[in-house]
Amino acid sequence: MPASVAVASPERSATCRCGTEFIVSSLFCHACGASRPDLNAARTLEIPGLTELTSLGERLGLTTPAVIAFLAGVLCVVGALAVSVFFSARTILDWQAIQLWRIEWLLAAVASFVAGCLLKK
Repeated sequence: MPASVAVASPERSATCRCGTEFIVSSLFCHACGASRPDLNAARTLEIPGLTELTSLGERLGLTTPAVIAFLAGVLCVVGALAVSVFFSARTILDWQAIQLWRIEWLLAAVASFVAGCLLKK
């Protein structure tokens, strides 16, 4: 990198009020913790995984709330299937309880899928 570009770059020559240089692309001083004064970019709250969720919604043709409802419905269907894996029926009463849990999971899945349909564009 030419010297003229290195001197003009605010990333390399910016110093804090305490006298230490900022680390490249840091938001705060590593010595005193003061915020960087030359950083005027608007900070946005970035939720991890939100870009993947929106890209999945674009591929499916759904809005983000509809994708969330769809994924919750899929999770409930998996929960209904997992009931039979983790619990075994030894008596009629156990079998009835397992069937009731499956019904509850499947009702939650249906409610989530209906919510996803209502939240669709």
